[in-house]
Amino acid sequence: METEDFGPQVLPASTPRLSDAVPAAPAGSIFVLAAEGGYAAPPRRFALRFGRGKGEVHVAIGTHDPYVSRLHGLLSCDGREWWLRNEGRLPVHLPDEIMVLSGHRLPLEPGYTPMFINTPANRSHLLEAYVVGPGGRLGEELPSQPTQDPEVYKLGEDERLVLVVLAQRYLRQERYPQPVSWKQVAEDLNRVCEYRVWTPKMAAHVVSAVRERLAAGRARVPGLLREDGIGEPVGNVLNHNLIRALLKNTTLLPADLRLLEEDTLPPGR
Repeated sequence: METEDFGPQVLPASTPRLSDAVPAAPAGSIFVLAAEGGYAAPPRRFALRFGRGKGEVHVAIGTHDPYVSRLHGLLSCDGREWWLRNEGRLPVHLPDEIMVLSGHRLPLEPGYTPMFINTPANRSHLLEAYVVGPGGRLGEELPSQPTQDPEVYKLGEDERLVLVVLAQRYLRQERYPQPVSWKQVAEDLNRVCEYRVWTPKMAAHVVSAVRERLAAGRARVPGLLREDGIGEPVGNVLNHNLIRALLKNTTLLPADLRLLEEDTLPPGR
């Protein structure tokens, strides 16, 4: 596809997460997506704005969170590459513990980049970006999909919800993350889930069942059972190993943090 055939365009909120696939686009184009929708632009001089000020930016993010600035950042192209510039007060967090502070900027590499705005209210807002590399994209699935047996890593709805809550520190790219306590897991589940009442023991049972299933599958994941020779505190280490395995094969993704928002779960079944 030629650049002149691909113009700036709005992406609806129903757009699949950018870690899975992007539509056809020429090399150098950018796709940006948040919970309420996104925007795409070709590789030419352009400044894509994101922030809380819905109607004032191309991509609205954290629209109900006063800690997010009305204009929190810019994704600017000079005709060759895209740069992230933080115009807000809070840092923008990238993978590998990279922080872009207020007034600073950073070039974006081709491919998928998740960005987070973490607020003092313990909320994390995800902004996905995908810069199309050489050769363009034809809309096929990205090569980041798991190569392991899909049945081994398949999660039920309750399993995914519990694991996202347990792994939220990892999904937010915090430094030296650990699984949250079972008490917090139950509190968070009861905050967002209206179709049942959760207890710490119920949540732990769900996670234990997933560990046992992955440890016994054809593509066995090591380090998930006590008999694997894990040191103390054994439960925390086992869950850490489980989370790392699910992140490594992309069973869990940062976009799953949307499940922690109170208005994303159905009221019943």
